[in-house]
Amino acid sequence: MQQPITLIIHGGAGNIYPGMMTEQQEKDYTAGLKYALDKGYDVLKNGGVATDAVIAAIAAMEDNPLFNAGRGAVFTKKGLHEMDACIMEGKELNAGAVAGVRNIKNPIVLANEVMLHSGHVFLSGSGASDFALQQGLESAPDSYFFNKERYEQWIEIRDSNFYQLDHKADNLKGVAPNPDHKFGTVGAAACDVNGNIAAGTSTGGMTNKRFGRIGDSPVVGAGTYANNATCGISCTGHGEYFLRAVVAHDISCLIEYKGFSLAEACDFVIKDKLKKMGGEGGLIAVNAKGEAHFSFNSTGMNRAMRSSDGRELIAYYGEGI
Repeated sequence: MQQPITLIIHGGAGNIYPGMMTEQQEKDYTAGLKYALDKGYDVLKNGGVATDAVIAAIAAMEDNPLFNAGRGAVFTKKGLHEMDACIMEGKELNAGAVAGVRNIKNPIVLANEVMLHSGHVFLSGSGASDFALQQGLESAPDSYFFNKERYEQWIEIRDSNFYQLDHKADNLKGVAPNPDHKFGTVGAAACDVNGNIAAGTSTGGMTNKRFGRIGDSPVVGAGTYANNATCGISCTGHGEYFLRAVVAHDISCLIEYKGFSLAEACDFVIKDKLKKMGGEGGLIAVNAKGEAHFSFNSTGMNRAMRSSDGRELIAYYGEGI
């Protein structure tokens, strides 16, 4: 019997509720999620490995200005774009990550190069950019990353000390209410035909972020994690809480040491532990059996999945599978 294949992706979690998007916006998001799902799932369907599927899906979302990653990255306090990404494979627990990179078209591809060819796990800033140049990765000028809506969002708060999340978090100190909740961190997790899993995450971070702030997305064990014995996880939400709770690895530990199911572990961490801390957001998860799960404590999450057993979903609101 052939091993089930599964791909699950997200485009951000937060204050996403019915009626907040126009009909056209919903069509655009559906098209963007479906395209990314198609790109990643085609890799799996043709016998490709989970890491390549994850990279293909995330790169497709990085190329889409709808999402806060790659081309759609938000503006920092200095009016720049600083991007973070991480990829991890579950067979050997290899990982690659980058933080604070600029002018790189696909940070997830750079993270993969770090995993495969740098001898390191985590590179940042100009050093990561130097490595990207050495590896011949595609770069782009600042104009490629310019987005009028995101620029206007930044203009509203650039002269303040506020930073702005991709989801509602009005009660957090220093966080400005965000009237535009369309943009979000992206991620993917996959199980391939050989039962190997992988997960990855990519983000532009927070609007008006200062001091070279780094969230959970590129941090192994916090926003991204993969282990064939347990699960592959990609998170989205208020990164400071996900960092403090070491969310992705915590879920893996509950499966490995406590015998929780994939869904039980995800829901316990996201809907109980993280929520009690005041953290908002969600995650996607997959295991080596091809099982998949969405979990979020916000009002919604942009998400999609497809598996060889016939399951397929593109959704924004309410509960997931």
